[in-house]
Amino acid sequence: MPLLPQLPTPVTLGDQAYAAIREAIVTGALKRGEKVTERGLAESLSISATPVREALRRLEQDRLVERTGPRSVRIAQFGKDELREFTMMEDVLRALAARLAAEKATASQRREMSDCLDEADSLRGRLRETGPGTDAERDLVLQIQDLMRHFHTLVDQASGNATLVQMLRTVDAFGSQERRDSILSEVRGEHAKVVDERYRQHRVIYEAIAAGNGERAEELMRAHSHTSNISRIATRFSS
Repeated sequence: MPLLPQLPTPVTLGDQAYAAIREAIVTGALKRGEKVTERGLAESLSISATPVREALRRLEQDRLVERTGPRSVRIAQFGKDELREFTMMEDVLRALAARLAAEKATASQRREMSDCLDEADSLRGRLRETGPGTDAERDLVLQIQDLMRHFHTLVDQASGNATLVQMLRTVDAFGSQERRDSILSEVRGEHAKVVDERYRQHRVIYEAIAAGNGERAEELMRAHSHTSNISRIATRFSS
């Protein structure tokens, strides 16, 4: 029998609810340990409870929420040892993604990475002219962080490995809130120079990918990921 073309997968309300709730967890809009209900989430999304229930089942499998009752869940929290193990996995996976991206990225994908970094550089220029501790500073920091997150997503996608991308999506969600808190606390503090250095590392990683140097891209990404993860774990458990 000849191979048949694959049919496009329809995007259901359950899919949309899953993506929206997951993004709220990743961005910190839903806080670690926060209790939510199916009804509350459904009202927030302006949909019925059925697709929300489906989305929460998937998020339970992802270990991003924990069931607390028949119709309620809590956003998952992780201890220091568990979070450290997640970051160890992330370091390895991101390094592999960078290596594969250097070997397989298309010209269009490399251009997207470069444009992303250029946009972030422009915002960095505005940040230097913004008063410390202001809402404007916070907004710029978070915009830059979102662009850096997008850069990593572009690198992951350029790896061309769907299994690797899915694994990275999972481990990335576990420490998202800590990553945002860490950046906000460090960017104008005594660790500002360290943050600047981590920021510049993205450009160096891109240059290795653009040059097709997989070994160097892997080495740089592993070091970058490890340094960033150490910082966010320290921020999370400093009190």
